[in-house]
Amino acid sequence: MSSTQDSNGRHPHTTRRSRDEGVRRAEILDAAIERFGRNGYENTKWADIAEDVGIGPTALYHYFASKQHCLYVIVDQALTELHERFDTMTRDCGDPREALRAVCSDCFELSEREVLRNRVLVAEQALLGSKGSSQGEEQARLAGREKTRALEIAWARFLADAMRQGAIPERDPRMLARAMLGLYNSIWHWYRPDQTLLLPTLAQFFTARMLAVAGVLPETAPAA
Repeated sequence: MSSTQDSNGRHPHTTRRSRDEGVRRAEILDAAIERFGRNGYENTKWADIAEDVGIGPTALYHYFASKQHCLYVIVDQALTELHERFDTMTRDCGDPREALRAVCSDCFELSEREVLRNRVLVAEQALLGSKGSSQGEEQARLAGREKTRALEIAWARFLADAMRQGAIPERDPRMLARAMLGLYNSIWHWYRPDQTLLLPTLAQFFTARMLAVAGVLPETAPAA
């Protein structure tokens, strides 16, 4: 092995370039989430994102095939993280009711960036139905569609298991999953992180109602 190569046979400048490109790509995604989440996808120009990151508009195409490709990647990453969080909180749960309370509560443990990303995810979901104009776009679009379906199925399976254990009333688990997720997603059509309505207040109101849809009472504070 050459002294200029690492243990994987890569040259240091190649590794550094890949790392730098990864950092820049993440910066572009963050800038896009900020713009799309606050101003809307249609009202955001590709050049606006380039300016926020400090690069020329044509340089964006080194990282994404288009603005729409960037959007698909944001959706894909958001759904991946949501699914991972759901799996972590429901895996090997002893009491399905407690797990459901924890999941609903976790839905509101969000940073400002995550709130804006949820707004993007909900507002632009319909674009996943439009075929991408390039291979990169289409791959990211299909990944987003599949992960949307996978997350819904994960909820439905968890709820079905809770029904089998007698933890929640019997009903169609897929419909129940859609009802709970639909209630949650409705928030991000109107909520912004800079509103006077605080996220904990929002969480308390909607967590109780999501649990009520499933037939579960929220935790009550202990008597003083």
